[in-house]
Amino acid sequence: MNQPHLDPPEWYASLPTVYASAVVLFTDGSDRVLLVKPNYRPHWSLPGGVVEDGEAPHECAVREVAEELGLSIEVGDLLVVDWVPPGGDRPRSMANYLFDGGEISDLGAVRLQAEELEQAEFVAWEDAVARLPANTRRRIPAARAARRDGRTVYLPGTPEIG
Repeated sequence: MNQPHLDPPEWYASLPTVYASAVVLFTDGSDRVLLVKPNYRPHWSLPGGVVEDGEAPHECAVREVAEELGLSIEVGDLLVVDWVPPGGDRPRSMANYLFDGGEISDLGAVRLQAEELEQAEFVAWEDAVARLPANTRRRIPAARAARRDGRTVYLPGTPEIG
């Protein structure tokens, strides 16, 4: 049985959609990870946010770092791509892109966006894992491995819950 072909606008409208976000990994001279504490949720995170319509993930990362930290950067390598299926309040899959931001030598250069963030702190890699929520914590060891091995890590599937 032949199905009629859809016109391009109808065909594109029929495709599934995915949410996307981008974050940046910064470390300091002691190889500690920069985390930020949003004022609108209880857990810490890496600097970053949701990709806007028509925006590339690396552009989102640059924009979010400028907004949240007051830093003008060029992101480095793509360290981690984390794909998470729909869950909880989120009805669609999420693709997160984690980029290397390099080293920040002076936390005093950071200007926190007061509307969204209440704190920024460098912490040990293990402490960063402990402070992140279960659905994002696996990105930290993956980013460390990606930096060490010089290759992007892909994290498919369902993350640890709890």
